[in-house]
Amino acid sequence: MRLSPLTRRRLAAFRANRRGVICLWIFTALFVVSLFAEFVANDRPLVMQYRGIWYFPVLVNYPGTDFGPDFLPTETDYKDPAVARAIQRHGWMIWPLIPYHYDTIVNKLPSPAPSPPTWRNWLGTDADGRDVLARVIYGFRISVLFGFTLTVLSSIVGIAAGAVQGFYGGLVDLLGQRGIEMWSGMPQLFLLIILSSVITPSFWVLLVFLLLFSWMSLTGLVRAEFLRGRNLEYVRAARALGVSDVVVMWRHVLPNAMVAVLTFLPFILSGSVTVLASLDFLGFGLPPGSPSLGELVNEAKNNLQAPWLGITAFVVLGGTLALLIFVGEAVRDAFDPRKTLS
Repeated sequence: MRLSPLTRRRLAAFRANRRGVICLWIFTALFVVSLFAEFVANDRPLVMQYRGIWYFPVLVNYPGTDFGPDFLPTETDYKDPAVARAIQRHGWMIWPLIPYHYDTIVNKLPSPAPSPPTWRNWLGTDADGRDVLARVIYGFRISVLFGFTLTVLSSIVGIAAGAVQGFYGGLVDLLGQRGIEMWSGMPQLFLLIILSSVITPSFWVLLVFLLLFSWMSLTGLVRAEFLRGRNLEYVRAARALGVSDVVVMWRHVLPNAMVAVLTFLPFILSGSVTVLASLDFLGFGLPPGSPSLGELVNEAKNNLQAPWLGITAFVVLGGTLALLIFVGEAVRDAFDPRKTLS
């Protein structure tokens, strides 16, 4: 597929920002690793062979009776010394790089939990004896996926609302603006406290709740672009030829508005990634025990005698925000006409 000269200039401007390109590669690599967290950090073997039969515990739950009549017919505990000896006697196992799931309780710690980093637990353990590195990997995945999903959905709703307001103007714009002003004044935190007292918040419940308010972040920008674009000559000509409003908005006005929208998306994404951590820190986020960066921050606050928890939380959250912000600066440079047209 051939790229237009403008697109090539924008890509060249993006690549010229080496810091943004490097941060994009780093963030992409971390995100891809977290997507396969089960293959990196798990308390189940990746693959094993027992009596000539291949097993894939990382993907399939096998009952204990598959490895001997003395074991229970429930899910196999591969950390059980008796189970491990039986498997090693008639086969072999290949473990992940980090042999702990995010909820695995580490046994035989060198000191009471939270224990400091060791060769077994590279970032130490939290107050419940769970491996911090495993929880960081799973928590990073949840935070980024939550941020991506919230950013995409809120952008779609916000762009649609701003497009309708800006394109039609008049009474539609007036009522839309007054409605947004009233809706944005709603106390989100208080509503979330009420919600959490009625039902247990989950990933999708929090996503829907935050979507009700986060869609307004792009509405004003898109509205302004459509107010400007609807009076352009080619837009007025298309409407005079009988082209439907939806087609005019989609083909002729929206592409120009998306230039400004795309420059803001990385910064909106960084805010969406941290909002879940903030809610988890306050206790209104994911259910207790879920892997969360906000819960790690809360662990660090409650265990000041374990500085590795605070350092890990600061590095992970600060590093994630820094990567996204630097990528956002590179995207902004790519769409800056003063740089792409020079």
